[in-house]
Amino acid sequence: MSDRLGGEMDYKDAAERERLNYAHWKTVPRTWGAWPWQYFTPRETACRGTGQLVVIPKFLDRLDNVRRRFGHPLHLLSAYRSPYHNAKVGGAPMSRHLAGDAGDLAIVGLDKELIERLAREEGFTGFGYYRTFLHIDLGRKRSWGREKWNA
Repeated sequence: MSDRLGGEMDYKDAAERERLNYAHWKTVPRTWGAWPWQYFTPRETACRGTGQLVVIPKFLDRLDNVRRRFGHPLHLLSAYRSPYHNAKVGGAPMSRHLAGDAGDLAIVGLDKELIERLAREEGFTGFGYYRTFLHIDLGRKRSWGREKWNA
């Protein structure tokens, strides 16, 4: 783990460490080496309540691949959540959002079955099905709420 408050660190270093922590998304260096993901920005993946950011390269690599393969913009409603913000929004106490390897993708008006299939093919293992979004994560294999998709 690395606690980064700014400064230069490239993607290779992050991948080797598997996790980078930033006090705020604005402190992420604006270089391709520090942020190689094409479709999602530090601001989008940071905690909506505090601005803190945990970067899990494996998660962002797979998320970027889902977006690239989908061929259309995807709106990330939530990714990393600080413990404070997670509690404030009623998140599960052991939510994968706390680890930085979960995301909630808006699905309204999109081919949600295709998004789900692409996420599975890219290696996502946790799936939460909600009326307006799909939760995906890299935690243990599980799913919940599938009936809400067709309600």
